[in-house]
Amino acid sequence: MGSGDRQAAEPLLGKLSESSSGEHTVKRTGTVWTAMAHIITAVIGSGVLSLAWSVAQLGWAGGPAAMVFFAGVTAVQSSLIADCYISHDPERGVVRNRSYVDAVRLYLGEKSHLFCCFFLNFSLFGTGVVYTLTSATSMRAIQRSNCYHREGHDAACSVGGDGYYMLLFGLAQVVLSQIPGFHDMTGLSVFAAAMSFFYAFVGVGLGLAKVISNGVIMGSIGGVPMVSTPQKVWRVSQAVGDILFAYPFSLVLLEIEDTLRSPPPENETMKKATRASIVITAFFYLCCGCLGYAAFGDGTPGNLLTGFGFYEPYWLIDLDNLCIVLHLLGGYQVYTQPVFGFADRHFGGAAFDVKLPGTARRVNAFRLCFRTAFVAATTALAVWFPYFNEVIGLLGAFTFWPLAIYFPVEMYLTRNKVEPWSRQWLAIHAFSSVCFLICVFASVGSAVGVFGSETS
Repeated sequence: MGSGDRQAAEPLLGKLSESSSGEHTVKRTGTVWTAMAHIITAVIGSGVLSLAWSVAQLGWAGGPAAMVFFAGVTAVQSSLIADCYISHDPERGVVRNRSYVDAVRLYLGEKSHLFCCFFLNFSLFGTGVVYTLTSATSMRAIQRSNCYHREGHDAACSVGGDGYYMLLFGLAQVVLSQIPGFHDMTGLSVFAAAMSFFYAFVGVGLGLAKVISNGVIMGSIGGVPMVSTPQKVWRVSQAVGDILFAYPFSLVLLEIEDTLRSPPPENETMKKATRASIVITAFFYLCCGCLGYAAFGDGTPGNLLTGFGFYEPYWLIDLDNLCIVLHLLGGYQVYTQPVFGFADRHFGGAAFDVKLPGTARRVNAFRLCFRTAFVAATTALAVWFPYFNEVIGLLGAFTFWPLAIYFPVEMYLTRNKVEPWSRQWLAIHAFSSVCFLICVFASVGSAVGVFGSETS
């Protein structure tokens, strides 16, 4: 909605519907900076350190081009969703769509809402499982790094299972999950974003230092050579999938936009935050991916830190992995708050007072039980099925197009009443179709990777 539309709607904002669930008014104080903190916390995850492997599969020609291309795709679909935050309903007037599923229901109907709700919550739950697994990997890497420093780089340095670390991460999330919502977690997001910047900077610095010490830029135009053409295709497909899923944050975009104050119009602020965040993200992705490949060439590890592309200085490797864990504490909350918010709005619950020494706190019984059970479920699944992240990668590939491309495109077309077969309609559908084909290609590669790892 443009500035003129927003000004015309000002008289209605005092009675503005908060969402399709009619929740009470929430004070919004967010700015471009807080939105950027939320976005960066959601987007720059520990996967940034695995992008060097993706560049190694695609080579110097395809790797950087793919990262720039998908940054553009993310910018387009994020802009489409940002415009869907405020809508005009014939019965209720101006409505805020406080979540992704609320927007889908309003614009596309109940059937689409049910379809979206299932896959969205499943995807967010899977992200919680993967973050739990990833945190354990980084904590175990700290132990191995110390062992390599003491006993040498060729030492076995085998460590125990990840279950203990996953339980520690889960206990921390039980506490953090009691944060009521996005409006109350700005501090956590800023802290997590700072952690992500730190380990990304270190990854870039270590890669640059390795290139300088080698005295040569390693790698080739075509990337890692494979024995056969089909193997190369599958590797390229998996690499495209890794880069593709490293960018989007559409599943939490409207929740972030709902924290922004107005004026200026929320969609304008959100677009500024989105553009700036994507530029920052793309810069770090290019630096980490390209410098990692330049440093190790065809031997680029899957993760520059936990895969031990670097061993020294060991204390810096330890600190970097610790920062990954601290970032994941906030990232987990960014991706699970939409699930928590959905449950709060639709099921609610009574609150009761808990007396503590010198004070009393009001506790929502439903929130306490549901969120604790959710964290327990993600932790238990991660402990019982430690390779679940590979399956989630496959399922994420299948759900990416409908959640990140199809629904945003259809909502935008419906909201703006775009004429079928007009130039704009054709351009948007061409964008959707290209993304669909890429997603299919990435899905096939993910499936080959999952089943190949099971049979190997």
